Parts: sequence; C-alpha cells; structure tokens
Amino acid sequence: MNKRILSLLLGGILATLSLAGCGNTDAGAVETAKTVEATEVPEMTAENTTDGDIVILYTNDVHTYVDGPISYDVIAAVKEELQTKYGYVYLVDAGDHIQGTAYGSMDNGETIIKMMNAAGYDAATLGNHEFDYGMFGCMKAIDLADYPYVSCNFHHEAEGVCGENVLSSYELFPAGEETIAVIGITTPETITKTTPAYFQDEEGNFIYGIAGGEDGSELYIAVQKAIDDAKAAGATKVIALGHLGDDLSSVPWTSEETIANVSGLHAFIDGHSHSTVEGKEVADKEGNQVVLTQTGQYFDRIGMMIIDAESGDISTDFIEYKEILAADGETVVGYELCSAIYERTEMIYDTDVQEIKDAWIAEIDTLLGQKVGETSVVLDNYDTEGNRMVRGQETNTGDFCADALYYLFDDMEMDVDISIMNGGGIRNKAVTGEITYKTCKDIHTFGNVACLQTVTGQQMLDALEWGSRQLGSGEESGGFLQVSGLTYHINTSIPCTVQEDENGIWTGGPTGEYRVHEVKVYNKETNEWEDLKLDAEYNLAGYNYTLRDLGDGYAMFEGAVNVLDYVMEDYMVLANYVQGFEKTVVGADNSPLLKKYPGFVADYSETTGSGRIKVE
Repeated sequence: MNKRILSLLLGGILATLSLAGCGNTDAGAVETAKTVEATEVPEMTAENTTDGDIVILYTNDVHTYVDGPISYDVIAAVKEELQTKYGYVYLVDAGDHIQGTAYGSMDNGETIIKMMNAAGYDAATLGNHEFDYGMFGCMKAIDLADYPYVSCNFHHEAEGVCGENVLSSYELFPAGEETIAVIGITTPETITKTTPAYFQDEEGNFIYGIAGGEDGSELYIAVQKAIDDAKAAGATKVIALGHLGDDLSSVPWTSEETIANVSGLHAFIDGHSHSTVEGKEVADKEGNQVVLTQTGQYFDRIGMMIIDAESGDISTDFIEYKEILAADGETVVGYELCSAIYERTEMIYDTDVQEIKDAWIAEIDTLLGQKVGETSVVLDNYDTEGNRMVRGQETNTGDFCADALYYLFDDMEMDVDISIMNGGGIRNKAVTGEITYKTCKDIHTFGNVACLQTVTGQQMLDALEWGSRQLGSGEESGGFLQVSGLTYHINTSIPCTVQEDENGIWTGGPTGEYRVHEVKVYNKETNEWEDLKLDAEYNLAGYNYTLRDLGDGYAMFEGAVNVLDYVMEDYMVLANYVQGFEKTVVGADNSPLLKKYPGFVADYSETTGSGRIKVE
C-alpha cells in the first residue's frame, strides 16, 4: 500500500478515536452556557483545623501537561491536607488547561475536566485556548465541569453591539467573616489567538465577543462592573481570576493595566503570559495596592494565597517540587513538595485522581506510541538559554513543519508553490532520536487540517508583512510565518503600518513602506529562485487556522480559491513527511524535497534554520 494512503487511513482511525474532532464546529450552534451556582464548602470545625485563615490554591496555563511530577492528583492531595490546617481552602484555575498536548487534544479536553472535577476545583476562567476546539467544544467543557466557569467580559453580540454575558461574571465563596468573590476575566486577544470563525455565525457575523477596546476601556468597564456587582452582593474580598498576562504584546489588556484602571480589587491571580510572579504589588486606580501573582506554566508549581482571618492581609507563596539530595549533593534520595510555609518531605497523591490520570496517560501513550521514524539531528525552537525563537525568527523545526506541508501536496502530485506555518502552532522543545505519532502530536497540538489555496503574490506579501509586524518590539508573535518554497527579508528599522481592527484582524496593507522585501519563490521547473510577482497566482499550502479561519488575524486570504481542503490533520502531515525520508531517518540534508528539487533550501542541521528568513 502507498505510504501516503496508509498515513491517511491511520489519520482517519486516530481522528475517529478523538471523540469530537478538532476545531471545525460552527460557533452558531451554541447559544447559552450552563447556569452555575455558588460552590458550597462545609464549615471547618475545631477538630480538623488549626487556623481560621483562608487559602486559595491556584494554577494557570497547565496546557494538559499532566505527566510531570506535579499534576492534578498531587494538587488534590495538597488541597485535602490543607483543609485540615486552615478554615477554608479553595482551588481555582486561571485558564488554558484543556489544550496543549495529546493528553488534551485526543478527546477535546474531556478527561482533563474529569481530573479537575476529581481534584476539587472550585472555579476557573476561560483562557484563549479553551476555545481551540470550537465554541461547541468550549461550551461542552463548561457543561462537563462540576465547578463554575466565570468571565466578566465574554458576551453575546449582534450587529457589533455587546449583549449579555455568556457566563456569570463572578462567584461568591463563604469564608467565616469574609465572603470571597472570584471574578473571571478572559483576554481580548482570544479572538485572534484561537480562531475568529468560532465567534461568528455561518454568514461571518460576530455573535460572540470579548470586551477589550482598542484602548482597553471596554475591558476595564467590564471588570469594574463585576467588582461593583460582587460587592453589592456581599463580597468583602474581591479576587480577579484573569487570563491577561504581562506581555508587552498584550497591551493595553495586561493584568497590570487592568488593575491600574479599576478600583476595589484585593488580589489578581493571572495567566496567559506564562510568567512566574510570586507576589507583586500593583497600585489600582485609587492608589490601593493589589497583589498580583502567576505560577508560570505546565504545573511547574502550585500557587497558594493566604488571607489572614484577623487582619485581612493577603500573602502569596509557591508550592514547588524539589529533589532531595544526599550528603554528596548529587545522589537523589527522595522528592518533596515545599514552600516557605508548606513543607512535605514526601510526595502525596490523591489515589482517585491518580487512577484517572494514569489510565488516560497509558491509553494515549499506547495509541500514539507507534514509531514513525527517527531523527539524527535535533529539531528545536529554543536557543541555548531557553528562549523561544520560533515566534520571531526561523528555526529548523519551523522549516521542517513548513516543508511537511509542501511535501504533502507535492507527493500527491498537486501543484504547490509555497507553504506557510504560523510559529504559534509549533509547540515542541528539542526532538531527537525516535519519532512517534505522539512526538508529532507534541509538535502540532491543535488538530488543524491541511489546505491548498490559490492566492495572489500581493496576498502573499501582505501575509508576510502581517506576520512580521511585531518583530523589533522585543515581543514574540504566534503569527510569525515559517515558510517553505519561499525566502524573504524583514527590515525591522521600517515602522510597521499594517492596518487592523479592534479585534486584531488584518484590514489592509501598510500605509507606508513594506518592511518585508526580497521575497523569492522557488520555481520547480527551472530549479531557480524568482522574485515574487504581485499580480501572479501561487498555490499556497497551509492549515485551516491561517488560510480559512482568520487565525492570528490573517484576513488577507479572503477571496482565495480553494484547490483542496481538509486533507490531513497537522500531526499526521508531520508523520507523513518523516515517512518520506530514506529509511525514515531525518537528517541534516536528506529531505525528499531536496532529493527531488536540488535547488530547494532544506538544511536541518542548525536550530536557527537553513537561511530562508533574514531579519535585518
């Protein structure tokens, strides 16, 4: 059997096993969210508590990394133990918990929600990646949760006018003399950092929105209203549970800007930027100090906020995993969970949650554990200091992923000129040695599908310009384009003047000079690199996220002609490419594309790629 056909068949089998597919659900199919009620927590008694203080445990940006030393079984046990020491213990999450690895994407986050239910979560807010399985998938996750989801700025919309909120803005939690309000906040970047089509009806009209405003004012108004409403309902302490972050690229919607433009918050548990902020004081609109905290990412640590029952003071701490070393300082003799105020000399687990976790990990590892091939080079996206590069410059994994798309259609004997891959869709760290389907799934976690469209040279230039718009700012961009069959230069000294709307969606090319120049396209017939012609047509390979669904704001492809749509899921595109290498071993310069087209650029020896993109 032809290996490409075999890959397609296996892709279909695995896609069927993925319970709901990935990312192609009509947003208009869901109109309302589940009605939620305040979580009831039993009063602690003198027999089982030594302190009347209030504890809020928190996580953010777990991204389904459930197979590390800290996971939901550990946090469940920590919560249970702390309930014997403190009067009130709550557990919350600040978003991005159902997407990230195969442990989330293989059933659209359903088992993750099952683990969170078993771990005893009391509230969560929506991160941008909670929408990655479509609006229907997001609402299904909310419905499956035993805990409430809250968001004060996620709303229905009609004809551009903001309507009622989809979810409750806040939840109240009793805590002795205090009543804690937890207010949910979702980043307005969600619409372009997931897929804008999920927020639209079949005619392309927005029927959902996330309040932000070009200057942040709409976000601040929504948050202030939630604070005021919560206080009117009896809240004595107001805690924001936000997915906003502190990246400069998120301005004016960062957590610090939000704090500075509202009044009445006491603390802000944040997410989105994957920052590690144990406890930072930020002044609100009236000059009062608000405690800002964020745990980083991937269950690296558990956040612990303590509200003093007598003074009302708020402090924060991290519970972290550490190895216990022997006297020689090298031999590991055990492991502990520790913080300044919480010490465990051994790891603890909730056996019920652990059973769910272990069974799911085993199932996915078995399902995706089949070997596809191997690599003799290291495919990576990070420099030696651990800085992620793929969202701001070329990487060898970026080249590899773009080449996989190019190879897919070329191997099908279809005319393909260029392929593009958004840097935000490439998620792996160093890959070397054996490559399995799970390895491919860890590189491409979203479940997008390959498409081929006919575009003009002008559309291609506008796409490259849009993808480069944040270069030179010091911030990364998930929309930065890795390419195949094309090379280009970016002059970051030229100001970016591309046009966009308030949702961060492209509306027009630059009003000034293009910073992208010297764009070359490989001609397979002449084996030469030729200048991009703006009035010529090119067949462009990519994924539905970028080409069809406005992902990262790529709206310039409107009107492009579909040649072939929904061909193969992203991780299977990678597996298909690996199988095209001689003996299925990926080397530095043995790409099947290079073998077929000697003038093609494909060298995977260096993490920084093969010289397709030059940033000046």
